[in-house]
Amino acid sequence: MNELDALVDSARAGFAQATTPADLENAKALFLGKSGRITELMKGMAALSVDEKKTRGAAINQAKQAIEAALTARRQALADAELQAQLKAEALDVTLPGRQRGQGGLHPVSRTLERIEAIFSSMGFDVAEGPEIESDWFNFTALNTPEDHPARSMHDTFYVEGGSEKAPNLLRTHTSPMQIRHAVQHVKRHRSALDAGQGMPEIRVIAPGRTYRVDSDATHSPMFHQCEGLWIGENVSFKDLKYVFTDFCRTFFESHDLVLRFRPSFFPFTEPSAEIDIQFQSGPLAGRWLEVAGSGQVHPNVVRNMGLDPERFIGFAFGMGPDRLTMLRYGVNDLRLFFDGDIRFLSQFR
Repeated sequence: MNELDALVDSARAGFAQATTPADLENAKALFLGKSGRITELMKGMAALSVDEKKTRGAAINQAKQAIEAALTARRQALADAELQAQLKAEALDVTLPGRQRGQGGLHPVSRTLERIEAIFSSMGFDVAEGPEIESDWFNFTALNTPEDHPARSMHDTFYVEGGSEKAPNLLRTHTSPMQIRHAVQHVKRHRSALDAGQGMPEIRVIAPGRTYRVDSDATHSPMFHQCEGLWIGENVSFKDLKYVFTDFCRTFFESHDLVLRFRPSFFPFTEPSAEIDIQFQSGPLAGRWLEVAGSGQVHPNVVRNMGLDPERFIGFAFGMGPDRLTMLRYGVNDLRLFFDGDIRFLSQFR
């Protein structure tokens, strides 16, 4: 093997050891660069005769071409290897099932609110919505809870800017203010008929929505939901309250053997007042009495604040917690789970 053959073999071996394009360019410089082996051989031809130059030049040229061919082949091999690695990393198995975006669903409390609205709508109740930032008048005073009333201590709440020192604004502690707002608007629409001694369509409304109190534990949250109900007419009795709420509970829980108990209590906006307890006859909660709502005949002072004559108009009101109803319906024992935003928990209700 002559010198030039050995040089070609050395170049091929050097190129084969290069694993990256940068390594290959460094190996190229050893043989084809400005100071490379081929360049040095070409410079050494200056001392040769004309005939020797022809023979030597042809041989060196042939070796250079062989080295360049080896370089090109290695460049292509490295490019092919890089492409294969990229294709492997980005491989797509067309036999795999398609990837679908996960489906969302209604929050369990939202499902309960929709269910409540549907049931009461079937009974002829309207659905009223209103502001979550309320005035002291609608939240307390109009509901027979003046400033010095001890019942206010049960409604520790969040006060906000606005209003006045004697009549501050606050985040509503219940949705009962919407009963007053709805009733006042209803009476205004029929004021001329009332003044003429004529009748007025009954006020039949529920008011679901968010409410706020300074409270937080396994069964209470600073933000929670309530649904208040009101039925005012000229001949609406406590018997109607018992019938309506019993029918609602049995429909909501899909249990016709559900038993209800109306237990005497106190609320400033109703008289007489009653807590409503339910008892399941079967299932994990069978035999236990569970409080689900407060209720009673609307207090005469509240009827007056609606713009009506309490000697002529009478009715009942109730208030329940959709969050608690959701807990009972789905067997959840900690209210805070509904508001933690844990997808693993909420996805169970899709």
